[in-house]
Amino acid sequence: MAEDNDPDSQTEDPTQKRLDDALERGDVAKSQEINTWFVIAGGTLVISTFSGSIGNGMVMPLRSLLANSWMIKTDGRSLIQLTQQLEFVVIAAIGVPLLMLALAAIAGNMLQHRLVWSAESLKPKLSKISPGAGFKRIFGKQAAANFLKGILKLVALGAVMTMILWPERHRMEAMVKLDPSAMLGVTTTLTVQLLGAVVASLAIVAIADYLFQYRSWFQRQKMSLQEIKEEFKQSEGDPHVKGRIRQLRQQRAKKRMMAAVPKASVVITNPTHYSVALSYDRGMTAPICVAKGVDNLAFKIREIAREHDIPIVENVPLARSLYATVEVDQEIPVEHYHAVAEVIGYVMRLKRGFGAGRR
Repeated sequence: MAEDNDPDSQTEDPTQKRLDDALERGDVAKSQEINTWFVIAGGTLVISTFSGSIGNGMVMPLRSLLANSWMIKTDGRSLIQLTQQLEFVVIAAIGVPLLMLALAAIAGNMLQHRLVWSAESLKPKLSKISPGAGFKRIFGKQAAANFLKGILKLVALGAVMTMILWPERHRMEAMVKLDPSAMLGVTTTLTVQLLGAVVASLAIVAIADYLFQYRSWFQRQKMSLQEIKEEFKQSEGDPHVKGRIRQLRQQRAKKRMMAAVPKASVVITNPTHYSVALSYDRGMTAPICVAKGVDNLAFKIREIAREHDIPIVENVPLARSLYATVEVDQEIPVEHYHAVAEVIGYVMRLKRGFGAGRR
């Protein structure tokens, strides 16, 4: 099984069972950049939509608190009540925006894969403390990709910030002389513009990172031919065992069929290939096929029929048709009633004539 541990042997695409097992283990294709993008995009939406309501929701109570600060009692119980009131003010102001950010983080995960509940990552593993495994994590392909991704993000974000802020440099220098209330609108506008450009830039990084992470994950799930064979054996059963079981069933069916030939009323045959043994008694709806065979099996049926004095009638087209259209232990098809009735009638006349001759 050394082949299974050799990455060069993992040449086959993973089966659906392999992918399902990976999902149950919590091993999924996941890009942290997608999550980051959703959080930043959600933050941008929150700032552009709720910044005014958040500010007003916190300014009014705090302004009232400062205006009436001389009335605040300083004993322990009063300070606790004041703290609780401030907590309610903050929660009321930022509760909805925080909920939106949480939903954005969840959406970032669900967009990549369905929710997974697995304790596999919590199990202790020697590979987590192995120096060799740690070296691979630090200097491996994934670490190199993360390093290049970090450089790319710094360059992209630096370029975006420069493009947004450089034309506003003179305006930003003059802002130090403005009243804080006047600066708020300008600052909010620049912040939203900056975050919008960052979101657009990070979207490209996030998509590229997800494609890379998915490809890496898919490569990890690839299987060797031996693994595919073992999985097939586990899910479908060993082909050799199944073949042996099928062979035993065929042998038993053949024995039962040969045992039924002496009970037949007539054997219709094509002397070189086919034999079909039929049984018929008065009161039956139609004759029943008790045995049929081709070549060696057909010869064996004729041999047993001779040993037990079962009439053998040569009828090439009827033998071929019956062999093709009727199964063992089934009644013959309606279209063969007339031809078979003639054969059985002929056999019965022979038996009556033979019996009369003996008397």
